[in-house]
Amino acid sequence: MADWQIGDVAITRVVEVEVALPGGGAGSMVEKAYPDAVKEIGWLRPHFATDEGHIRVAIQALLIETPKSRIVVDTCVGNDKERGNPFFNKLQTQFLKDFEKTGWTRDSVDKVLCTHLHVDHVGWNTMLENGKWVPTFPKARYLIGKREWEHWENENDPDNAPVLADSVRPIFEAGLADLIADDHRICEEVSVRPTPGHTPGHISVVISSKGESAVITGDLMHHPCQMARTDWRSAFDSDGDMAEKTRHAFLAEMADGPTLVIGTHFATPAAGLVKRDGEGYRLEV
Repeated sequence: MADWQIGDVAITRVVEVEVALPGGGAGSMVEKAYPDAVKEIGWLRPHFATDEGHIRVAIQALLIETPKSRIVVDTCVGNDKERGNPFFNKLQTQFLKDFEKTGWTRDSVDKVLCTHLHVDHVGWNTMLENGKWVPTFPKARYLIGKREWEHWENENDPDNAPVLADSVRPIFEAGLADLIADDHRICEEVSVRPTPGHTPGHISVVISSKGESAVITGDLMHHPCQMARTDWRSAFDSDGDMAEKTRHAFLAEMADGPTLVIGTHFATPAAGLVKRDGEGYRLEV
């Protein structure tokens, strides 16, 4: 069932939502990704854009299975949750059924890692049970960046307050949360690295085994068009300048190397190698 094998480590996607939508505009995922501009980046089609220039995006969890551990990276939006964004409000998806089709059970997960604490990355941390938000993965330790938590714990953000209330604070109340440094090693094959800008404590996930490697980006990038146009920003970045700087450095580091880059919001096939392409980069799938 694994989508990718990195040495002894299997990585599998569980997709909650995958859609094509017209991009661009203030407040959007990629503000300069207007259809006409997207159509100019030919290599995005057919996987990451439509012929009309609409961007294909996904909300998905990444399951990492090492010889000794089962780790869920980011837990999407979740069901039943009241959200101000109509697209996210009270979703009803088959996420848990699709999760179980991988052969995993909720009790088999021993770690849940949140790259950051936005609405579409923490939702299935909890689920509604008898009117109460309870941990979806009751035997797991939930790993949250210390820097990230310190930011949101004291942030008076009306949009993110409900997210913390139903998807993050119950994890602390259950005694399952561990705050980690942004260079923490989770196990022999899996560690995290700081990739700030999208949020102050944003982290990405590094997998290394038997000379092979992969990186799960989180929201370091939202869409592959940001490889070709590295100055294209997301409205959701808390610090656009820092996010762009981080993205530039990451792409330069990965370019023409052997590391598989897995985009948390990249549509199917969701991963590839970063290649230099003129003044920018492209994703070779």
